[in-house]
Amino acid sequence: MITRDPEAFFAFAAGCDPDAPACAKAVFMLSPEGFRLAEQSATDNRYMRMTAPVDAAAAHAEHRALQSAIRRCLPVICFPGDADTPDAVFPNNVFALTTERLIIGHMRHSVRQREAAREDIRRFFTETLGRTLIDLGSQPGICELTGSLVIDRARGLGYCGLSERCDEAGARAMHAAFGLRATLMFDLAEDEYHTNVVLSILAGRAAVIAPCGFHDRRVPAAIAGFYGDCAVRLSPAQKADYAGNCIALSGREVFLSARAEASLDDSQRRQLADSGFVLQAVPMPTLELAGGSLRCCVGEIY
Repeated sequence: MITRDPEAFFAFAAGCDPDAPACAKAVFMLSPEGFRLAEQSATDNRYMRMTAPVDAAAAHAEHRALQSAIRRCLPVICFPGDADTPDAVFPNNVFALTTERLIIGHMRHSVRQREAAREDIRRFFTETLGRTLIDLGSQPGICELTGSLVIDRARGLGYCGLSERCDEAGARAMHAAFGLRATLMFDLAEDEYHTNVVLSILAGRAAVIAPCGFHDRRVPAAIAGFYGDCAVRLSPAQKADYAGNCIALSGREVFLSARAEASLDDSQRRQLADSGFVLQAVPMPTLELAGGSLRCCVGEIY
């Protein structure tokens, strides 16, 4: 099922029992070689801070610290970045995996389309890990993978926000490529570019939601209703601090940036703790200048 109707979607979702791994078994990342802010991406990513000075050495140090933090939880594979692809530090928008497939997105901007052509990454996942390649770059719809599509992996449910970075044709292509049981399509708010800044599904049992990031507020209300007491609602200021750009890398550990973690209030922290989660905060102020945060830096291997 793929639909814009939240009522129909959640009626279907109610019968989808968790029967698949909710969290990745390893992650992959790309180092921030030649780190800078890409002008093309700034045309539709309002989180970027184009006037801020960028310290490439600081970006590398933050990225190494992030790798180290995640390695205490999961194995980490880090590919070298490329100075010609300055946004490559956010690989989850370009490459995604299921247990059987490597999926490559159809990126809107040419600076990101160059990332999708990386033959070494393609060969690693297809030849070394034996995944079947599904290249969505040749189909007409724009689809920036798990930037635009937030997935409840345990249930096979997708939440796809439509914007300049993902259209309906792209959403349908991703629904098929990921083999999802059901996908809910909805429009993001006018100034949003990716769903994973306004929504995260944590280990299939909790949701972190910024209602202001959705065009129709009934959609986040329906998502929150599905996850019940495990739905954490964010304010606009918390969304701007990337609190929605978090990721559960185990059934217990949720990783987010130090800025995002500091924005949470005591009641939200208790809500996450009551849902069985421990927060792992990693400072990354330089990397966040590029308009993404911790979840954007992490590609999941299932």
